Amino acid sequence: MNADNNERPILVTGAAGFIGMFVAKALLAAGERVIGVDNLNNYYDPALKRARLDEIGPKAAFSFHENDLAQRNATARLFEEQRPRIVIHLAAQAGVRYSLVNPAAYIDSNLVAFGNILEGCRHNGVEHLAFASSSSVYGANAKMPFSVHDNVDHPVSLYAATKKANELMAHTYAHLYALPTTGLRFFTVYGPWGRPDMAPMLFTKAILEGKPIDVFNEGRMSRDFTYIDDIVEGVVKVALKPAQGSPSYDPANPDPGSSYAPFRVYNIGNNTPVELMTFIETLEQALGRKAIKNMKPMQPGDVQATYADTSDLERDFGYRPSTRLEDGIKAFVDWYRAYYTV
Repeated sequence: MNADNNERPILVTGAAGFIGMFVAKALLAAGERVIGVDNLNNYYDPALKRARLDEIGPKAAFSFHENDLAQRNATARLFEEQRPRIVIHLAAQAGVRYSLVNPAAYIDSNLVAFGNILEGCRHNGVEHLAFASSSSVYGANAKMPFSVHDNVDHPVSLYAATKKANELMAHTYAHLYALPTTGLRFFTVYGPWGRPDMAPMLFTKAILEGKPIDVFNEGRMSRDFTYIDDIVEGVVKVALKPAQGSPSYDPANPDPGSSYAPFRVYNIGNNTPVELMTFIETLEQALGRKAIKNMKPMQPGDVQATYADTSDLERDFGYRPSTRLEDGIKAFVDWYRAYYTV
């Protein structure tokens, strides 16, 4: 392989996932060579994951490896053989509620695997590691909008704790080994090809089948719903610009959102929280059907509201998510009806 850094590929983990598929496609469209990796586990139907890989297509600039990143030796070999110049780490065990049921999956996929990714980057000359964090890290925070400059030391789910741990681990490698790392806190991503365990898919399936939907906290919740295209644009922009240390960082008054080391963290959200009942009404309008609502109490591990302060993202990349919920939901429903032929 040509030793020129520009010839080295970009590694996208979780390439068969919702965000990973679109990121891989965007990079290929931009002329990059992409190495995709995913373990294709059965947390939800692997057929959807394989269909996403088919959507990426058998392009000459794309190759896929079925690997479990929690396996240290296999992950080390992957890095040694592929020598990526940039790593976009999107693979993870997702979902707040599932972390109450199967915590071991989060330890393996979100902590052990992330440690293996950091080691792979460290030993193979990776120029930048951009990785998925989550709005869940804000946990018990009540100050709105959520800012990367606020302390996030009070997670309310194991999933959130693993994502905060990823940020801390990444900062350590940025400090010790000058590895540029950037954490991206995603806010409720939705759109075509989305995850079946998330509200848009769950609600759409139930409404079309005439079954009730579970509405938690009696509907008194809001989310900063962020359309997939906006997320992907942000991921690609950030990944292609390695993090740098902040010359204004003050160790006597530490800022959680920046560092003297080449480490940064950004929110990627729509900066417009939507009430859950408004979201349901928007989905009903797109489907042309009313939902049967099963009102339920708040679930353990959930938070009542999310709201992204994206000012740092705007300042550093001249970019902010902007897709209206009505437009995003219509695109999602059109895809859903086509994919599931309903």
